[in-house]
Amino acid sequence: MNLLNIIRDKHSLVYKIVLYIVSIFIVAYLLPSKFEYSLNSIKGLKIWPYKNLVAEREFFLQKSDADFKNEQSALVKSSPMYFKETETERVLKLNELNEQLKNSGNNAVLKKVKSLLDSVYLKGVVEKVEEKDLHTSVYLIKNGEAISGSYDDFYTIDKAVTYFKNSTASDSNSDEIIETCIKYLAITVYYDKSLSEKIVNENLEHVSVYKTAYKPGDILIHHLDEIDSDKREVVTEYLVNTGRSKNNDYLNFAGKLIIAALLLGILMLYLAFFRKNIFGQARQVSFIFMMVLLSVFISGLTAPYGILFFSSLPFALIPVLVRIFFDSRTALFTFLISILFCSFYAADKFQFVFIQLIIGMGTIFSVAEMRKRKELLISGLVVLFFYVMSFIGYHLVMDSEKILSQKIFYLPIIISSLLILLAYPFIFLAEKLFGFISDFTLMELSDLNTPLLRELSLKVPGTFQHSLQVANLAEEAIFHIGGNALLVRTGAMYHDIGKIDNPRYFTENQVGEMNPHTEILPEESVKIIIAHVIKGIEKAKEHKLPDAVIDFIRTHHGTTTVASRSLKKYDALAINELVDRIIDYKISENQLINAEITFKDITTVKKIFKKRLMNMYHVRIEYPR
Repeated sequence: MNLLNIIRDKHSLVYKIVLYIVSIFIVAYLLPSKFEYSLNSIKGLKIWPYKNLVAEREFFLQKSDADFKNEQSALVKSSPMYFKETETERVLKLNELNEQLKNSGNNAVLKKVKSLLDSVYLKGVVEKVEEKDLHTSVYLIKNGEAISGSYDDFYTIDKAVTYFKNSTASDSNSDEIIETCIKYLAITVYYDKSLSEKIVNENLEHVSVYKTAYKPGDILIHHLDEIDSDKREVVTEYLVNTGRSKNNDYLNFAGKLIIAALLLGILMLYLAFFRKNIFGQARQVSFIFMMVLLSVFISGLTAPYGILFFSSLPFALIPVLVRIFFDSRTALFTFLISILFCSFYAADKFQFVFIQLIIGMGTIFSVAEMRKRKELLISGLVVLFFYVMSFIGYHLVMDSEKILSQKIFYLPIIISSLLILLAYPFIFLAEKLFGFISDFTLMELSDLNTPLLRELSLKVPGTFQHSLQVANLAEEAIFHIGGNALLVRTGAMYHDIGKIDNPRYFTENQVGEMNPHTEILPEESVKIIIAHVIKGIEKAKEHKLPDAVIDFIRTHHGTTTVASRSLKKYDALAINELVDRIIDYKISENQLINAEITFKDITTVKKIFKKRLMNMYHVRIEYPR
């Protein structure tokens, strides 16, 4: 029960603590473990713009399937074919031939056959092997020794027959000699398939799937190296291999939690110590934290697609959007925190932070006073200028001017500058989601042709003129003491719209008429006068005015009793007395205790009110003669 009471009493603080803790875990989850170049990051790049890519661990460049198969085929072709010599059949046939030659009394035909066969057997008759199966190297196993040779060194049956024909072309007994030679011809060299295949398989086992090995510390590609096909292959293969390796995930996540807690904690402390008005509003704190989270989330989405996509992000939108609803210092502080987080996605973190900080600070100057939508276009041009100049300056200093000649690196600069125009829809969304009000909206609301102000001017012209006078007084006062002058002016113009329904009960509309309050009781007069506040709030909500403007309607009478403030006599003394009396009365009734205003500011406001009222009523100060 005590916990519930604490949560109820301190719900705003509890909400901010929960927002802080949840944001820490979201950012820690989104942040990369380390920058990992993606395969898309090198597409379209002709020069390596990052720092040297160093192998963090042993890395092997794998051969392609086609290359691997081609190497295997080449190895098979180059592997030797082993043949073995067999004399058995040759000896049997020659013995038979010799016996027949002896019995025939050295027949001339048989003698010729014997001579031709001796010539063929001297080289050897090899078993026929198909052309497609032949290898470049051949070994003959003879007497336990492998003798290197060539398949063409032997006779095949076909070659032997051709040899017989050529040798007996002029002989009258050619056909008989050839027929007899073929009868006694035997294969003496046979293909040893098992041995050959064994040797081939042993060689194939030593064929590596890798073509290059890199040790830890080896530089795979240098900064500003041209990315040719070989280097692109090395980098691509390295990314594929290393992208799957993640060690010490728990320690890594713990580190990201610490970083997220530190940076988001600094942002929260800044708001708590230096922007108490923002820290006191949960919606405003939520918006600022949402800007940081969105920047990290979008960076994480685009970073895997490479430097061109990541660099195209309009980071300058952060200070633009925050400055539109808050002050310049808060915009810069929020931008700094966001950039530090987003730098984890950058390859060259120093370059990213250096250039983006220059762009962000330059952009803040361009949105110091943003009341016209064309000023967003000016902001885009400012971003373009600072981006180009800082980009050129950085690479000239870093001796990397080679990058400056690559047109592709200027594309993200142009895209990022154009995307500043996205501030239009983001401003609209922020106003709807968080109830904020921008200077653009205030300018539109302060237009005298808006339906509500036009109705006020037509139905109650006295109140309309009174509202304009109050707006002029308030605007000048807030301009001198500091604050949102446009918001004050707009609120003042709408503060009395509740008088549209009963205009005659208010003195500024009683032109030559009897005052109706003289015929009713004072209590009823007070109710009628106070009722215009309630009716004004209802009318404002009906016309969907922002809460910040409705607050002027709700609070412009404060908590004091209603009293008449009209003057019977318009001179310097009367105006001085009236201004002092009204403001001193407000102070005595504690109407300014929640206002961030000093006595010096109050004195300044008094002087401005007195001067403006005298000008309005054409009062001249009488000087002693």
